[in-house]
Order: sequence, then structure tokens, then C-alpha cells
Amino acid sequence: MRVFVTGATGWIGSATVDELLSAGHEVVGLARSPEKAAALEAKGATALLGDLDDPGSLRRGAAGSDGVVHLANKHDWSDPAGSDRAERAAVQTMLDALAGSDRPFMVANALSGLVKDRAALETDASPEVGPGSDRGGSENLTLEYADRGVRAMAVRFAPSVHGTGDWGFVTFLADAARRQGASGYLGDGSTRWSATHRTDAARLVRLGLESAPAGTRLHAVAEESVSTREIAEALGTALGLPVVSVPPEDADAHFGFVASFFGLDMTASSARTRELLDWTPTGPTLIEDILSGAYGTARDARSGGV
Repeated sequence: MRVFVTGATGWIGSATVDELLSAGHEVVGLARSPEKAAALEAKGATALLGDLDDPGSLRRGAAGSDGVVHLANKHDWSDPAGSDRAERAAVQTMLDALAGSDRPFMVANALSGLVKDRAALETDASPEVGPGSDRGGSENLTLEYADRGVRAMAVRFAPSVHGTGDWGFVTFLADAARRQGASGYLGDGSTRWSATHRTDAARLVRLGLESAPAGTRLHAVAEESVSTREIAEALGTALGLPVVSVPPEDADAHFGFVASFFGLDMTASSARTRELLDWTPTGPTLIEDILSGAYGTARDARSGGV
């Protein structure tokens, strides 16, 4: 299969490219610069220069593929509405290029905000609908194309897709711990996150692309529930720092922008995903990764390095 991957040099995207190549697929990766293009080509992939604001490159990549994995997102925290508009326009462009072809299109989404008071299920529809919603409502837009000749599917990633080199939420928590001289959790630390190792997430993407039916929602979740206190305690152990409870009113000062996420329950089940794709996560747990030094060590904390 010739697969067009956006976000191909990102944290999950680069692992997905490796997974697809190792399974014998041909990969065309969207690259925003000649340097990123060279990195893709060094792996054995083909690079297509462009970005989410370049509909021509997206249209060419999708039309010339046997399937699309859309992992890119601008994540411009200074202009979230602009990021949402760009996401919807990019997804619409690629879906229109695939309409009527029965080829697969996979869109990435997050688990935050799906449901409250319980773990999210694959049967839970995203509440984000329409251009003005989070990510431009791209998950629901994608699934609409299941009735328009696209094998459309969504993959929802755990809030922590972890591993050495991660630059996601746990990295920001580790940075905050070094900066503050203490690893913190909010309140009683009872809020919980799901987690999955990066390599397990990449394998799930491949399996879904190869065989998941149209209209499928997949959950890239290896661990359904890890408490934020457990995360903070593991970071404290790894970094050689004390562990403290941070009052909600001090959260922004201690954690920075990640405070709003650290105070949320973001958990999900992946039971249906595992059964559908025969997917069994094999990578280390989040706590194992932290304790092994994936997010730094006591020496890093003392020196202020990363």
C-alpha cells in the first residue's frame, strides 16, 4: 500500500512511518522543510514538501495514495481558532480527493472532552461538530465520508503517548518539576489519564489502516487509568525531587499551560479496538518509562538540563 502520512516527522508520525515501512508499505510523508524531507528520505520514505496551509500538496498526496493517515495538527496555542480552521480545511481537502475510491482515511483525535465521569468508549461519538468546534470537528467530518466512498476512521490517542524523546504532556510536567524544584500533582492527585507507548500506538495505526472498516473509532490506549499522583511520584523518584500537592489556585504558576490538562480525567477503554484488530500492547507502561529515565534523571534535575 502507498500511504500518505501527514505529521510524518512528528512524535507519533515518525514511529508510524517506521512501522509502515517495516511492514512493507510505501510511505509518502508530508514535510514542511527540506531538512525534514531529508530525514524522511533517509528512512526510505518519499517526501512531499508542503503543510496544512497548502491544499495543493495535501490534494496531491491524498490523490496519489492508496490510503491516508492524518496525524498533523498546527497546535498553535496562541491561535487555537486558526488551528481548528486549518485542520478542518486540510481534512476536507484530502477527503474530497478520496471520495468514491473506497480507500482508507484515518484522522487523529484526542480523548479529552469526549465524556465525563467514566472512561470513554469507542461507541462514544465526539461532541465536536462543525467548523467552529475543537479541531474543526474533523473526526465527525471524516466519519461522514464513510457514506461517500471512503473507508473513513478515527484514531483517538491517549493523553500520554510516551517513550524516550517524548515532547508531550509528561515532558512539560517534568520540565515544571525541574523549574519548581518539586514534582507536583493537583489536589489529591486522583484525576487519571490513559497512556500508551509510542510503538504500540504506531502499530495500532498500521493495523487500523490495513483492516478497520469504514466508520470505525479506534482507541490507542494501553493503560486505561494512571493517576496523576502516580505520575508525579514517578517523576519525583526519577528526578530526585520531592513530591508535593499543588492547590488548584497555584496550578498555572506551578505547571504552566499543562495545568488545565493535568486537572482533567482523560481515560478510555480500548476493549473494542483490541478485539477488532487483535491489538495487544507490548511496550513499557508510563510509570516504567518515567522510572527508566525517559523524562530525565536526578542529574538532569540538579543541572537544570533535559
